[in-house]
Amino acid sequence: MTNSPDRSGPSASGETRTTRPPEADSRFTVPLRGVDVDAETRCAHWHSAVDIVALRCGCCDAFYPCASCHEATVGRAFTPWPLARADEPAVLCGACRTLLTPGAYLASGDACPSCGAAFNPGCRAHRGLYFEAPEASGDRAVAAPGS
Repeated sequence: MTNSPDRSGPSASGETRTTRPPEADSRFTVPLRGVDVDAETRCAHWHSAVDIVALRCGCCDAFYPCASCHEATVGRAFTPWPLARADEPAVLCGACRTLLTPGAYLASGDACPSCGAAFNPGCRAHRGLYFEAPEASGDRAVAAPGS
């Protein structure tokens, strides 16, 4: 499925158009959008055998195979899933359609806990792009007196 953004802006007559979100992919039970998405959520950007997750965006609540799909379809950067909503599903397994919380996904050992399908282990390097991290303020070291 390919979606193209419908961006706001003045028309030739000077009127401003409203932005319409791209259509969701009807093959999925959650709102899923992206560029050339296959039946297991692989997209034009990431399409190896293990690229089978879609991630929920914090700004629009829709699922996307990757941040590049979000930017290509809506014209702005992906917003990480908020920490305040970490108990809500934010990851879709493209193989079995199981929904996972960020914690369940990150603890999964790079495989779906429901069907065992392998997830791309390289996605861990991008987790900050998809999930808001807890503040590190509680981990700050306190200097000892006199140091």
